[in-house]
Amino acid sequence: MTRLTRVITPESAEITLPDVDMSARLAGVTLPNPVMTASGCAGYGRELDQFFDITALGAVVTKSIMLQPRSGRPTPRMAETPGGMLNSIGLQGPGIEEFVDRDLRWLEERGARVVVSIAGGSADEYVRLAQRLRHSSAVTAIEVNISCPNVENRGLVFACDPVASSVVVEGVRRNSAPGTPVFAKLSPDVTDIVAIARACVDAGADGLSMINTLLGVVIDTETMRPHLGGVTGGLSGPAIRPVAVRAVWQVHQALPDIPIIGMGGIRTGADAFEFILAGASAVEVGTTVFNDPSAPLRVAYELQRLLGTRGFASLDDAVGHAHRSADQPT
Repeated sequence: MTRLTRVITPESAEITLPDVDMSARLAGVTLPNPVMTASGCAGYGRELDQFFDITALGAVVTKSIMLQPRSGRPTPRMAETPGGMLNSIGLQGPGIEEFVDRDLRWLEERGARVVVSIAGGSADEYVRLAQRLRHSSAVTAIEVNISCPNVENRGLVFACDPVASSVVVEGVRRNSAPGTPVFAKLSPDVTDIVAIARACVDAGADGLSMINTLLGVVIDTETMRPHLGGVTGGLSGPAIRPVAVRAVWQVHQALPDIPIIGMGGIRTGADAFEFILAGASAVEVGTTVFNDPSAPLRVAYELQRLLGTRGFASLDDAVGHAHRSADQPT
């Protein structure tokens, strides 16, 4: 018989959950549950902490941080779409020094587990970011956002080229603390995401995060011009979830021993469960927090309830389960 545990929701209501081991194991790091924030959708944690206890999440994934402060791209920066939204923020942020002194310090004092997302315009910038974070006790893992334009290669995106991806990941892995997992965040805007995944793993990535947003454009039919100030933007939300689940499925099938953090349009525990079944060991919740700030914790509870209902004693037992089912004769 499944034992039940009682928890307090962000709305202070008591709910009962099945006794499922929700531990998420990611390349030597064990999180209490698999649900995290998605980079760029919750700043550095303060915004969401007013709605629920962020230490109850598996981890907080920070907005991607760069070496120097950035003001971001021109406005307007966001556009709604029928199945989500486009954003063109442009990696606005305070720079690594202010981030470490203020935001990372606050997260550590708050007691949150922290996955620091880093971004750069050159391989050297990624290396310098890794070196700056190397001795910080607050860093649980590093997520390498290689979906940034490579200024050394005519603005091409690192994650669209296996060689460029390898160079960045190898540099970050070599300059990060040995016990700190490095996850490469992959772009869906490629012909063969498995090839990019293999290149990152061969270069030293301990795991993979997928997927980043899809590149899109919205045209304002009144002005007859692109709506976003930067013209292109990243599409996120429910519209991209099937693409994200497909990417996780393909990479898990090819690299079954590599931990994957899945993301893309997750709004409910059932959405998260889909990623877990496809092969993700953990998930990130992003765009939905704009209209439901407590969504990450709610998703964690809903996922736990669903795992218990489906008869799983632990999260680990469910990771990649759809592959095992697909191999069975019908």
